[in-house]
Amino acid sequence: MKKDVFRDALGKEVVLVSMRFWVPLVGMTLSTFVFNTSEFMPIGLLTDIAADFNMTESAAGMLISVYAWAVMILSLPLMLCVTKVPPKRLLLGVIVLFGICQLLSAASVNFWMLMAARIGVAAAHAVFWSIITPLAVRVAPSSKASLALSMVGMGTSVAMIFGLPCGRMLGLAIGWRATFLTVGIVSFAIVACLAFVFPKLDAGKPFTLGKLPSLLRTRSLLSMYLVTIVVITAYFTGYGYIEPFFQQVACLPDDAITFALVLFGAAGLVGSLLFARLGHVTLATFIRFACAGIAAALLLMAPAAAGGEVASCLVCVLWGLAASLFNVSFNAAVIKCAPEGASSVAMSMYSGLYNLGIGTGTWLGGMVTANVGIGLIGYVGGVLALAGLAYCCLRFVGLLRQVHHPSIG
Repeated sequence: MKKDVFRDALGKEVVLVSMRFWVPLVGMTLSTFVFNTSEFMPIGLLTDIAADFNMTESAAGMLISVYAWAVMILSLPLMLCVTKVPPKRLLLGVIVLFGICQLLSAASVNFWMLMAARIGVAAAHAVFWSIITPLAVRVAPSSKASLALSMVGMGTSVAMIFGLPCGRMLGLAIGWRATFLTVGIVSFAIVACLAFVFPKLDAGKPFTLGKLPSLLRTRSLLSMYLVTIVVITAYFTGYGYIEPFFQQVACLPDDAITFALVLFGAAGLVGSLLFARLGHVTLATFIRFACAGIAAALLLMAPAAAGGEVASCLVCVLWGLAASLFNVSFNAAVIKCAPEGASSVAMSMYSGLYNLGIGTGTWLGGMVTANVGIGLIGYVGGVLALAGLAYCCLRFVGLLRQVHHPSIG
């Protein structure tokens, strides 16, 4: 049934098309939840993983960096290899690979086996984040594009509210391996659900390597990619070590750290809801606020730690709100700026560069932690984020406003 029927039909037909829209979208939201839970789990379990393998936290933090670098390297090549695969088959296959590698992570007998399993998860991640946002927009009616994007972002926020803290609580109670095992089981349940409810979509014209130069000449995309690298590097300089920072600098007890992470995710959920309501008309404003909020949160990490639990929690609220708005706003910006038919490949490049930022930021945070002191990670990240904010306001926002898209304002 065509999407315009959703807008024009009356009575019962509206309900039927609404269910066709909502059920697959909910399934995709659940899949973003488990993917993000898996991606961020080592952050909440870093101390336990390091202790289990007799490593320092900065050494164990390489799990995060290598994962991110693997996504960066694999995103574009893998996406170019699978452009001819029907979307439904591709989505289900990626989640199956993800689930298998989660089970291997849980069964790891040493750090290097865990690293190898995480690289397998990274391969699934590389394709998943290249396709999930464009698929959400394709499944949704054209008038609901911002809502579809916000729901995908909501999966990330809910993962931060429940996934990361619950994974951490599971790790504290019965060991970090149980967290990976649980995520693997849940991922197979999601595959079973999506197999029934996700619509069959045509793969469209495959994006060939010969079309890549034209994509790289899109100034708004290149500008956005640069902002992403700088701001996400800054973000993960601090966020990659947020758990040991709260333990060692803020001296928060375990339950307070978990509560602060829950607040981080809850604020992110608010950000997703705000974007669902206003993202189609205020995209540039959300982008500026997101970059400014991340810079402010990083710079306030150390002062808030000195101020105690309440101050640290307030910084987490600001940080979670800004992080959520960054993710959904920049996902929307990729789709808005990408040439027609190239959104998945543009998203794969964005995902790769985003993960370059994650890996570089985590590495930089580890260097600061090991050589200068963990208490300074927020200041180092904050200075970088300010540079990204300046470029965003002076260059990227202007280019973004020159681009017109029928569904994204």
